[in-house]
Amino acid sequence: MSSAINFLTALLAFLGACTILIAMIGTIRLPDVFCRSHSLGKGLTLGLTLLLTGLWIDLGADAAGLKIPAAIFFQFLTLPVSAHLVAGLSRSKGIKRYGDPRIDHDRRSARRDQPRA
Repeated sequence: MSSAINFLTALLAFLGACTILIAMIGTIRLPDVFCRSHSLGKGLTLGLTLLLTGLWIDLGADAAGLKIPAAIFFQFLTLPVSAHLVAGLSRSKGIKRYGDPRIDHDRRSARRDQPRA
C-alpha cells in the first residue's frame, strides 16, 4: 500500500509541475494579455491543486489536517479572480485583443486581398 501511495504522490506532483510549466510557456508564447491571463489563471489553478493534493496524500490527513484543503480552496478563489481582474483592467485601459477583426492592422494588405474588377 505504501508503494501505491508513493506512486500516486509522485504522479500528482509530476502532473502538477508539468501543468505549471505549460502555463508558464503559454505566458511567454501567447500574443496578448488576455490570453496570457487565461493561461496563468487556468494552468496555475490546476497545477497547484495537483501539487497540493499530492502533498496532502503524502503527509496524510493526520499531519496536514485541513491546512492543505484550505490552501486548495483559497487557490480556487484567488487565482481565477486575479486573472479576471488583470483582464478587466487591460480592457478598461483600452488594450486591444490580438487578432480582433475590428482592428485594421494594415490597410494596404486589406486592399491587396480584395478581388479586382
